[in-house]
Amino acid sequence: MSQEVARNSGNDANGAGFWKSNLREYGLLGSLLLIMALFEYLTGGVLLAPVNITNLILQNSYIVIMALGMLLIIVGGNIDLSVGSIVGFVGAIAATMMVDYKMPWVPVVGLSLVVGGLIGAAQGYFVAYAKIPSFIVTLGGMLIFRGLTGNILLGQFVGPFPKDFQSISSGFIPDFVSPPLLAIFGNGIGPNFRWTSMLIGVLGAALLIFTSARRWRRGRAHATETEPFALFAGKNAIFAILMIGFGYLLASYRGLPNVLIIMGALILLYMFVTTRMTVGRRIYALGGNRMAAQLTGGTSERVIFLTFVNMGALAGLAGLIVAARLNSATPSAGNSFELDVIAACFIGGASASGGVGKVMGVVIGAFVMGVMNNGMSILGIGIYWQYVVKGLVLLAAVYVDGYQKNKT
Repeated sequence: MSQEVARNSGNDANGAGFWKSNLREYGLLGSLLLIMALFEYLTGGVLLAPVNITNLILQNSYIVIMALGMLLIIVGGNIDLSVGSIVGFVGAIAATMMVDYKMPWVPVVGLSLVVGGLIGAAQGYFVAYAKIPSFIVTLGGMLIFRGLTGNILLGQFVGPFPKDFQSISSGFIPDFVSPPLLAIFGNGIGPNFRWTSMLIGVLGAALLIFTSARRWRRGRAHATETEPFALFAGKNAIFAILMIGFGYLLASYRGLPNVLIIMGALILLYMFVTTRMTVGRRIYALGGNRMAAQLTGGTSERVIFLTFVNMGALAGLAGLIVAARLNSATPSAGNSFELDVIAACFIGGASASGGVGKVMGVVIGAFVMGVMNNGMSILGIGIYWQYVVKGLVLLAAVYVDGYQKNKT
């Protein structure tokens, strides 16, 4: 009994320390909510309108997807400036195969992901084994693949694409639940309400609470550092409310976009990789101390190589999503995407010196950028002032990172 009391009191004593060490993560979530509330007020309710929420997801899905790969690159102590150009190049390759050579879209998707992975492998080889700085390698890649995209497309748009391919980005999950529910409860909410999407939102919130509670109880039982209960309950309540609320808003329009399902699956996968798998721990160890990572048996060159292969494949997937959304490949596709992707990582808590960063932080950082872009566009703020605002936000995020390192 006395040991249990001592363990619980120790956990409670660590509450302040836990809050201090995770202040940036919770501050980032609070900042996202404040930014959303601000633009919801300034836009007169347009920001959180169902149709705009759908557009927000469609516009930022490829940024989130690439940010997951960029997180591993940055955590490993490198950078990739070529992702935007790879997006345009892979989109051009896919368009050429489908439009000019009449290839079915399914094998085109597979081949495009392979092309992205091979590009990442080539760049990863130069960084990991030839020991050329990643900044130089990927700067060269950015120029090479932007030029190749222009040469492939000859300055023209190539499209349109098959409807099934377009549905990767512009399609929505089918609604199976609404007909029987409408027969039972009537159409009080609306005859076009997508109950399947609403149900997925509720189930997702319930799964979040269940898994988080189990992890929190396990931490308390093993006397590891855990969140204070009030903080744990408040955070999960906010996430659950957001999931159900956004599920309702999306169900009120056309339901959950297909790309949201792809994005959600990738987020869960990368959370598992970074927290539970050996390769994830080696990436963090590599960014924190490369010499120590080598001494502990981790092959740093192979780890670096794999992070670039992964980044290339995700950039290829983003290229397919962008092409499907535009229904054409364009010479300018992917322009400046690398800036938003890198900014999302740094705003989300990734350290410029490597070794630090979380998947959920990067996802929140991507949506911070997305909400600002969307909100400023609705308000009619010029694109050049938008660059100014995003630059200031990025500088503030890096400053906070440096300030925290100097304190410790």
